[in-house]
Amino acid sequence: MCYIKKVGGEFLISRRWVMTMESIKDFWNHLPETINPVFFHLGPLSIRYYGLMYIVALGVVYGLVQFRIKHEDFAYSKETVQSFFLWAILGMVIGGRLGYVFFYDWEYFAAHPLKIFLPVDFSPEIRISGFQGMSYHGGAIAILISTIIFCHKYRISFWELADLLCPAVPLGYTFGRIGNFINGELYGRVTSLSWGMYFPGDPSRQLRHPSQLYEAFFEGIFLFLILWRLRRVRSLQGHFLALYLIGYGTVRFLIEFTRQPDPQLGFILGPFSMGQVLCCGMILAGSLIIAVRRRPDKNQGPPKGLPS
Repeated sequence: MCYIKKVGGEFLISRRWVMTMESIKDFWNHLPETINPVFFHLGPLSIRYYGLMYIVALGVVYGLVQFRIKHEDFAYSKETVQSFFLWAILGMVIGGRLGYVFFYDWEYFAAHPLKIFLPVDFSPEIRISGFQGMSYHGGAIAILISTIIFCHKYRISFWELADLLCPAVPLGYTFGRIGNFINGELYGRVTSLSWGMYFPGDPSRQLRHPSQLYEAFFEGIFLFLILWRLRRVRSLQGHFLALYLIGYGTVRFLIEFTRQPDPQLGFILGPFSMGQVLCCGMILAGSLIIAVRRRPDKNQGPPKGLPS
């Protein structure tokens, strides 16, 4: 059906077309309010899509890493990768939680220490509330530390393992950020743009940037496509870790200009949020890796994997 027609030398847009576009825009603006973040209830326990997205993200990254081992020149066994992922998951959970506590809300958790790892609310009645707050940067630091320990324990080259993992990791963020979107959290700043959204958790009820979706695309798909495309380029060991740190730090730093700062912190350094300050640290760390590791590590032997 034609919604645009020519009448008397002028192009006119039919009222029905305008109403259709307005309906689509209205649906988009209010989409977060129509989403139930709970997948199902199991007694007092609520299973949320957010948690399921974490599982999907880990599965995707694990699959991509196994694909690389099978089709590229990486001498790691399936058991080695499985063992590492257990270490990484533990580091992600503990580090993500502690990162949020120390980076974003130390004053509150210092007064309520049981809230750090006890997902139970005792007031006014006992209920499982879940963990309120995880920090990407805290999780990243913990995974980095656990990877160093793992590689030392099993005599594996840290830089080679990092080069194996880093091109695959960003795609997992896509699902994590979609989980944030479904959960109605980490929404953006107020905007007048037509693709803004109303989030049920926003007490001001204003149109806001869907910053979770920006991050899902740029931190996830965009960065993944770049690193995955370059994954066979082996200029020096560790350069993928550097590219990952610089790439993620830059993308996240820019997107943070559309993201609402955490209310308990606000802006901590001029117009910059805590996330942007931490991203500057990532960019600096990636630059230092490139500066230090200009030559391949010729002294490190081939990975020996886990002992039998």
